[in-house]
Amino acid sequence: MKKIYGVAMVFILLMALAIVAWGAWLNYSDENQIANRMDNRRVEVTAAKAVRRQFAPAISLDAVRFASRNMTDAVALTDGRILSWHVNKNDKVYKGQNLVEMVNENVPLKIQQAESAISRAEAMLTRARNSYQRQGRLMSRRATSKEKYEEAEAQYMAAQGALREAQVQRDQYLVQQDWLSVKAPLDGEVLLVYQKAGAQVQAGTPIALVGDFSRLMFSLNLTDVDARHLQLGQVSNLTFAEHKLTGKAYDTDYGAGNKDHGMGIKAVLKEIVPDLSEPADIRRTVWEVDNRARLLEPMIYTGVTMQAEQSYEALTIPLSAMTDKSNDTVFVMDADGIIHLREVKAGADDQKYIEIYEGLEEGDIVIVGNLEGLEDGMRVDAALEGDD
Repeated sequence: MKKIYGVAMVFILLMALAIVAWGAWLNYSDENQIANRMDNRRVEVTAAKAVRRQFAPAISLDAVRFASRNMTDAVALTDGRILSWHVNKNDKVYKGQNLVEMVNENVPLKIQQAESAISRAEAMLTRARNSYQRQGRLMSRRATSKEKYEEAEAQYMAAQGALREAQVQRDQYLVQQDWLSVKAPLDGEVLLVYQKAGAQVQAGTPIALVGDFSRLMFSLNLTDVDARHLQLGQVSNLTFAEHKLTGKAYDTDYGAGNKDHGMGIKAVLKEIVPDLSEPADIRRTVWEVDNRARLLEPMIYTGVTMQAEQSYEALTIPLSAMTDKSNDTVFVMDADGIIHLREVKAGADDQKYIEIYEGLEEGDIVIVGNLEGLEDGMRVDAALEGDD
């Protein structure tokens, strides 16, 4: 019995050891299978090739301030009361055109007094001239003294001076009378009316704002990357969302023709500072807009997109390939389907593609779209954009 019991115990022990060994082997096998599956796992992604294409950069601008170089106040040059307006708000006017007629009751009175002073001075001059001429004739016959002759000469010269002074005084009052007509300082339109008929104003008081909005200017500070392909005279298209053009600064009828969504306006590059031949990180660019269509006022517009009208050839990839807002890294897939994080030097974009200066070659495959969860060294199964 003891022998049978011992054999049974040995058998049970061997069975237990076999079960433990079998479990360990199964566990090891499962871990290897899992590891192999993880190693062979392929994440499905979308990819695109770096290609050379015709490229026209676009820049999204949060705010653009348009200004007119020809906009100034028509100012009263003398004191007076506004009698009447010759023009209305939004009327087209020309430089020197009468806008407002004012009245100052003292000016006509002063002109009349100056005319009377001139008449008196002319009479005195006539008497002094006659006396001087008479003394001259007597002096030639030695019938008067030199002192009387010189006295008559001095009185004659003084009378001439008095007449000139009276004439100058009258001319000054005549100028003041002319100033009672407030004139347009430049060609343009009446944008704002500051004073109404009957208002009493002093010299230097603004009466109306006159401006020419047919040409508007705006400036942009661009990075060297965005500015390097610019040329003076280059044309870019400005696109405004429809609702962005409804606001007005001067309550003009500008913008009345803007009825289409995404209205486009052309801007011409007039100045780059510093010049592109000089090294600089930031450059100031000045643009001019032909606004004869009366779409814009000199004010700040938001949500503007500016895209170059002229394109150039560039190596590009989809903008969605960039891993973050700094636009300096992308995932590149090698021939084995493994992705690698690579630094690149990017330039401008057209809101769909971005220009690449360094870090990629034509034909390189980059991962686009949802990049969340991707890591360097991961194996992927990529579907190329454009492939069936």
